Parts: sequence; structure tokens; C-alpha cells
Amino acid sequence: MILLKRVYKQVFLVLLPLALLSAFIEWKRLPFSILIGGILGVVNLRGLTRGVEGLILTHRPTAKIVIFSLLRLAMLAAILTFLVAFKIVNIFGILIGFTVVFIMIIKEGLKVAKEL
Repeated sequence: MILLKRVYKQVFLVLLPLALLSAFIEWKRLPFSILIGGILGVVNLRGLTRGVEGLILTHRPTAKIVIFSLLRLAMLAAILTFLVAFKIVNIFGILIGFTVVFIMIIKEGLKVAKEL
């Protein structure tokens, strides 16, 4: 959980200035898209964490864990499809937000691995 809290803090410390800087490139959708991508990435990370914790505690995949994982991915796909189909967000902004979350996860994971 400490790893998650550090990732959350760093993601938002990077996403907010990045969204502000992107406002100079395209004011209408890019900053909002970056923030939405980051938020969806963090929510997805939280779902992954719960799934892995459930798997570790039970020592085998249960139907509940598998169904929750599939529903989480389906919800993420539905939200992204809706946002892109109605041109609410810029797809490159979403990718930038996801990438920031991914980089922070890897960075903090490497820090924890070095400590062990």
C-alpha cells in the first residue's frame, strides 16, 4: 500500500503540470484528456492491486477475482470507447496520461526492488 500511495502522489504531481503545459498546445481537449487518462490509469492500478491481493490471499484464482478483472477491463474499454466516440477526449492525451501512470509504477517498483 505504501507503494500505491507514492505512485498516486507522483502521478498527480506530474499530471497537473503536464496538463497545464499542454493547454498551450491545444486548449480544448488535450489537458482534460491527459487528466482523464491518468485518472483511468490510477483506477485501473487500484483494481489490479485488489485482484492481486485477492489472488495472493486465496492462493488460487477464484471466479470472483476472474469476473472482477474481466468486468474492470470491460468497463475501462466502454469508458474509453464512449469518450473517444463522442470526441470528448483526445486519444493522444489519454495515452499520455496512461504512460505517466505506467512510468511511475515502474519507477517506484524499481525503487522497492532495490530496497529488498
